[in-house]
Amino acid sequence: MIPDNAPTGNRMSQAIAGVRQWLAGRLATPVEALPLQRASLAQLARSDARLPALVAACPVAMRYLHLLGPLDWDHFPERDPHRPWPGTKPAPRAPYVAAYLVKLDQEKRTMTGLRRYLVEHPALVWVLGFPLAASETSPWGFDVERSVPSRKQLGRVLRKLPNPCLQFLLTSMVTALQQELPADLNFGDAVSLDTKHILAWVRENNPKDYVPERHNPDKQPKGDRDCRLGCKRKRNRGAAEGNGGEGGDPAPAAAAKPASAPPALLASSTPASDPKPASKADVGEFYWGYASGVVATKVEDWGEFVLAEFTQTFDKGDATYFFPLMEQVEQRLGRRPRYGALDMAYDAHYVYDYFHQAGGFAAVPLAERGNTGRQFDAAGLPLCAAGLAMPLKGKFTCNSTHVQHQRGRYVCPLLVPKKMSELCPVNDLHWDKGGCVVTMPTSIGARIRYQLDRESDAYKLIYKQRTADERVNSQALELGIERPKLRNGTAITNQNTLTYVLINLRGLHRVRAHKAELARQEQPITGR
Repeated sequence: MIPDNAPTGNRMSQAIAGVRQWLAGRLATPVEALPLQRASLAQLARSDARLPALVAACPVAMRYLHLLGPLDWDHFPERDPHRPWPGTKPAPRAPYVAAYLVKLDQEKRTMTGLRRYLVEHPALVWVLGFPLAASETSPWGFDVERSVPSRKQLGRVLRKLPNPCLQFLLTSMVTALQQELPADLNFGDAVSLDTKHILAWVRENNPKDYVPERHNPDKQPKGDRDCRLGCKRKRNRGAAEGNGGEGGDPAPAAAAKPASAPPALLASSTPASDPKPASKADVGEFYWGYASGVVATKVEDWGEFVLAEFTQTFDKGDATYFFPLMEQVEQRLGRRPRYGALDMAYDAHYVYDYFHQAGGFAAVPLAERGNTGRQFDAAGLPLCAAGLAMPLKGKFTCNSTHVQHQRGRYVCPLLVPKKMSELCPVNDLHWDKGGCVVTMPTSIGARIRYQLDRESDAYKLIYKQRTADERVNSQALELGIERPKLRNGTAITNQNTLTYVLINLRGLHRVRAHKAELARQEQPITGR
């Protein structure tokens, strides 16, 4: 027992000695304070022998050392320490990123919750690599409260981090999965693409709050200056809504104008609690927020993995995600996927072109717009209602969509290049007005859109890849991607990227566990 009249310094020293004695009893080994200088998280993960006893005895620290260790921390793009202006050396950002992954894994919705969790686990703080504030009065050898960044600093770094730094980690995960999975599985050969809506943390998304003109796109919410108003449709279809025409761009679902929506829709456009699934929506629901586009691949018996992700404000159409996402996929795989499974929002000529050029095809349902029964001759010319090949009268460049492309104007063969004496065999209504005219992209993708056999076994097999995105979205939903408690576009973008990094990390560990189980099963059974 420590005497009450003992000097304060002596009492503190004795208290620390008591804590260390208790720890030594638990560990059955002499306990020393943790060193302030240590190797990187990746180096620690590669050599358990270098771990101090206090760290090795902490299940939380060891769990995250194991979970986060496979990431390429050694090459994480830190800020240049040799800056031309005076000042202190910039603090490393890798520990913050690792802490954000812990936040997601622990389902901590706020930075306050994350900080509290870190303070409660000093060994984890040591493992993550935060600069430590030395303390002779702490049994750990450092002051945990002073070593863990403040709530404001944790939030500030997430807002200021360049997203390419986090995309680097996602790339490293794709590379690690490529190396772990058997080569004959053709990892990433077939992919699926989908978007996930994200609700901004603003009053306008809460119907219990009275907000005048909550769905006026010109009334920017004060709670988040970056979010935008968009519409989440029940399903991606392009009949009356579409403006794409024959193989053009699908109409962006998110670009719908709230003013044109029916009064019944505006009255219940935002759910009172959690958002309703899109399948339960009447027509569409308006939200202020963002959307995350994801490309995933499914490997039978091994799981689903994220190949690319891209976040935009909610006013952007689904089709705008295609090329940025596929560019990421190509960079990470080193090749173009051959097969793609996408919903009706991507029923556009350039999608079919993309996968056709890779030697495969895109499994996309045909949107209900234009002539769904278009036929072509052997030369690729569209056929009119009478079955006659329509000649190409002229070409022009279309700039009205986000993808510049060439379109052709195909006309009646009985009137061009010269008028025939023969009348229209089917007496088409357009005959008296100059004959039938078809305007469509000249690319092969525009023809594939109509000629694709959507009842074939090959189509149905590829379209099953859609479940990869569905399962990835389900995991992201559990990690809180739909309702982030953040008020900044960059912070939300960064947290989205880290969400998919964590999903891939978990997937990598499942792959390694599965390989170990297969190896164990292949070992011969020996008798005693």
